[in-house]
Amino acid sequence: MIRSTKKPLIAGLMALLFFSCTPEKEQATSSASGFYKPWESLGPLFHEVQMAGIYPDSKTFVDCVPKRPPAEILSDYLELREEEVFDLEAFVKANFDAPEVPSNTAYESESEFALHLEEHWDYLTRSSEANDAFSTLIGLPEDYVVPGGRFREIYYWDSYFTMIGLGASGRIDLVEAMVDNFAFLIDSVGFIPNGNRTYYLGRSQPPYFASMVNLLMQLTEEEKGLDYLTAVQREYDFWMEGAEKLSEDQPAINRVVRLTDGTVLNRYWDFLDFPRPESHREDVELAEHLQDAEKPVLYRNLRAGAESGWDYSTRWFEQKDDFGSIRTVDILPVDLNCLMFAMENTLANLYELAGNDIKATGYQVRAEDRKEAIQRVFWNGQVNAFTDYVWTSGELEDQVTMAGAYPLYFLTATPEQARLQAAAQEQHLLQPGGLVTTMLESGQQWDFPNGWAPLQWIGVKGLEHYGHKALADGIKNRWLSINKKVYENTGKMMEKYNVADTTLLAGGGEYPTQDGFGWTNGVVLGFLAEDVAY
Repeated sequence: MIRSTKKPLIAGLMALLFFSCTPEKEQATSSASGFYKPWESLGPLFHEVQMAGIYPDSKTFVDCVPKRPPAEILSDYLELREEEVFDLEAFVKANFDAPEVPSNTAYESESEFALHLEEHWDYLTRSSEANDAFSTLIGLPEDYVVPGGRFREIYYWDSYFTMIGLGASGRIDLVEAMVDNFAFLIDSVGFIPNGNRTYYLGRSQPPYFASMVNLLMQLTEEEKGLDYLTAVQREYDFWMEGAEKLSEDQPAINRVVRLTDGTVLNRYWDFLDFPRPESHREDVELAEHLQDAEKPVLYRNLRAGAESGWDYSTRWFEQKDDFGSIRTVDILPVDLNCLMFAMENTLANLYELAGNDIKATGYQVRAEDRKEAIQRVFWNGQVNAFTDYVWTSGELEDQVTMAGAYPLYFLTATPEQARLQAAAQEQHLLQPGGLVTTMLESGQQWDFPNGWAPLQWIGVKGLEHYGHKALADGIKNRWLSINKKVYENTGKMMEKYNVADTTLLAGGGEYPTQDGFGWTNGVVLGFLAEDVAY
C-alpha cells in the first residue's frame, strides 16, 4: 500500500489497466484512451512541425499544451496550409503554449557549494497536479524532484541517485513521496515509464525501484518495505513477462531472452516501433535511407536504447562508427541483469519479512541462479572485465565500459573478478575528472570523454564493497573536484562532465548540456555524507 493521496489524481489514467505486455498487444499503449498524444491527435501537423525544426529541441513541441482542442487546431491547419502564404511557426505559436524555460539560480561563492545543493532541492521539486486534458504530462499524487533543464518531469533511474542526495539532506519525506509516486505508476500503468509523459508509455528505464525501497528502509525502518512488496512484485512481473513462453523456437519475448543452455536473462525493449515523438526528426532522418520494412527495427532499437538510459553509446552499435547499426535488443546488458538480481534479492528479503517462507526461498534461488549466470555469461576473460553479451551471435562485447562496475555494486562478482574489474576500470576508464563511461569517442553523449554522476556512484561504491578503498577514494575526489570547479566557474551543476579534459564541460548527444541537476546533486551530497553506506 502507498500512503493516502491528498491531491487529485489523473483523469483517465485507469484506462491503461487493460494494458498487457504480450507480443500481440505491443501497440496497446498507442491506442490507450485518456491521454493526449500529439503524434496521434495532430497527425500531419505534428510531423511537419517536428521536421521543420520549429523548435531546435524536438522535445519542446511534445511538451507544448494546445490552447484549444487539438481536433480544431488540426482542422484549421489542414485548411490554412493550402493558402499561398502560410506561416507554420506563427500558426504553432498562436495555437500552443510552449513549456516554461526555468532560469537556474547561479551562485558565485565557493563556500556556498554544499549550501546550494541543499537549497536547490526546492527549486527542482514539482507539486503534484491533475493532468491537463491536452498535456503530455501525467500527473502524480505526490511531490517529486525533476532533473532540471529540458527535463521537466520525473525520470525513473535518475530518481534513485537523486534520492541518495535527498536522504543525505534529511529530506526523507520527499524520498518517500517519490517512492509512492513510482508505486502509483506501477499500480496504475502496470510499470514505471521512462518518465511521467505520455510519449514514454512504451518503455521503462533501468529498474531501480527495488533499490529505492531498500534506500527508504535504511532511512526509516525495515518494516517500511512491506508497504511496497506488491509494487516490487508487479515490476518484476513486468520485466519477466513472457519468460514462461520462451523456447528454442522462440528465444526472446519482450524483455526476456532464453540462451541455448536454458539460462533466462533480460534485455531492454520498447513496446512501440515508430519514431520517438520527443526525438521525431532525429529518428526519421536516421532511418531515411532504409526500406520501409527496415525502419520499425531501427526505431525499436532506438527506443530500447532510450530505455537503457544510455542514449546513446557505441555500447549498442554493431559498427562502432555507425549510429544506424544500433542493435540494443540483440544485447543482454550486464548492468540490467545486476538490477534484476537486486530485485529478486529484495523480493526474497521482503517475503521473508512478511513471513512467507516459500516465496522467500523461491526468490532467493532465483537470485542465486542469476548471480551465477552473471559471473558465467558476462565475464570476459579476454579483457578481464564484465562486458555485455550479444545473445544473437553468442559473443561477448570487447569494450570495457562502466556497465561492468555493476556486479561490484550489487555484489554479484567473485573477489577475483572484482579485483580484475577494478584494474580494468583504472587502466581504461579512469581520467583526471573521474570515470569515463566508455573507451571510444563517437560524439554520442554516453561515450568518451563524458562522465556521469550515477556511474561514478556505482563505480566508487562497488570498489568499496570489495575493499578497493584507495582507488574508490581517488575516483570520488576527482569527481568532486571537477564538480566544484565547474560550479565555481558557472555557479551551476551539470548533467554530465568532460572528465578527460577538465578545462571543458561536456558534449555530444541529441541536446545541449543541461544544468540543474538532480542526480549530480544527489551523488555529490552522497559522497560528502561520510555515513552513507548504501
